[in-house]
Amino acid sequence: MANATLSRTHIKKTQDTAFPKKEGVSSHSSVTTRIPPHNMDAEQALLACCLLEGGQESMTACIEAKIDTHCFFKPAHQVIFQTFLELYSKGTPIDEIIICDALKNKGRLEEIGNIAYIHEITNRIDTTAHLPFYIERVRDLSLLRKLIATSVRTIEQAYQEQDDLKHFLEQVEQDIFKISENRITDAAKPIRVSIDNAVKLIQNLMHRKGELSGVSCGFLDLDKMTFGLHPQEMIVVAARPSMGKTSLALNIAEAAVLHRDPTKRVPTLFFSLEMSSEQLAMRLLCGRARVDMQKLKDGFLDREPQSELARVSKELREAPLWIDDAAQASILEMRAKARRLHSQKHLGLIIIDYLQLVSGTDTRIQREQQIAEISRGIKAMSKELNLPVVVLSQLNRESEKEKRQPKLSDLRESGSIEQDADLVLLLAKKKDSNDEEDMNSGVVLCDLIIAKQRNGPIGIVTLAFNRKLTRFENYTGDIE
Repeated sequence: MANATLSRTHIKKTQDTAFPKKEGVSSHSSVTTRIPPHNMDAEQALLACCLLEGGQESMTACIEAKIDTHCFFKPAHQVIFQTFLELYSKGTPIDEIIICDALKNKGRLEEIGNIAYIHEITNRIDTTAHLPFYIERVRDLSLLRKLIATSVRTIEQAYQEQDDLKHFLEQVEQDIFKISENRITDAAKPIRVSIDNAVKLIQNLMHRKGELSGVSCGFLDLDKMTFGLHPQEMIVVAARPSMGKTSLALNIAEAAVLHRDPTKRVPTLFFSLEMSSEQLAMRLLCGRARVDMQKLKDGFLDREPQSELARVSKELREAPLWIDDAAQASILEMRAKARRLHSQKHLGLIIIDYLQLVSGTDTRIQREQQIAEISRGIKAMSKELNLPVVVLSQLNRESEKEKRQPKLSDLRESGSIEQDADLVLLLAKKKDSNDEEDMNSGVVLCDLIIAKQRNGPIGIVTLAFNRKLTRFENYTGDIE
């Protein structure tokens, strides 16, 4: 009977929380008046661990677990832990005398309850044996408080009229993800784990007998030098405008989603910030069907090309390719979209066209800093989703001014792109090419310069660009 009464009381409270009693009263009013989850004993015990053994090992464990001042609920504990961090960064040991002196010099000793409170904290525990439990408890309760704050803010915004509902939902998803983004840390692994993984990789390579270990680019010479595009890699394809970056990206996407072996087809997400999905689809159709786009635009196509277009159209309809052609997107929005689709379709490749068009999260900072943030975000996305991310980028004008082939330092706006990338491909017209011959043949020879490769050689791969098909192809030495 008591349980039934408790259940009814619980239901009544839930109803009161879910539905406002009066017009104009928000439904979450009862949430905001409740005390957020916290555990003073766990907070004091965690601080005591840092005081008991001089702070070095305990503070190192806290930092590795991403404990910061905001993880503590009590303001006095926030002040104490912040002082711990300052002492730790200087290499100063931590004990009762040193922390009291540091707080006194900052004029904050009385704020935390004077020396008596430091003594109280120190006497809470006798050993640091349970430090991992205290860390986990303090961190988990902090995450719950952040979740509550985010939820309350979301409810407030939901009651207001939203001009762009899709953008609002994306923002909510980002806010929720940020809460758990740093919850799990990658601790150092013993060498035996790395050795076991390396042995498995070696056995896999030997079993393949020279076959690709990553996603095929579709170009034989490039695949030979890279062994494909590998998970957790950021691949940069850079060139000057109108050199065919998008065409090359589409060729890579086509090779991934239309592999001749259906079991090896790779689900691919293509972010196009410059061209519409219809334009990209048109290029894919005509390139795959080998149809002259100019003749198509003029309206003169024979029956055979028309039937080939129909065949390719059917083939592409079933391809595991998704195109997002939102004109403006930040790296956070792109990561959220990729994460959602990956959970549904298990993506194997992401392509971004192109980096300089991605919006920064803070437009007030310099563009170079924004590009650096975007570049780090792309690399983080490749690691988070465990797949290769191909990102197109622009080169500056230096190579054109100096009439030379491009190099790594020509990457536009930020050196962080060069730093974050695992593979950098620079696309340029072949150095000794003849413009008149190119026009007559309709084929332009291009150098795809492998300027950086963390796990392989650098060099130059020659590709043939077919002007009529706006398509790159393997160069065989015959351009007719």
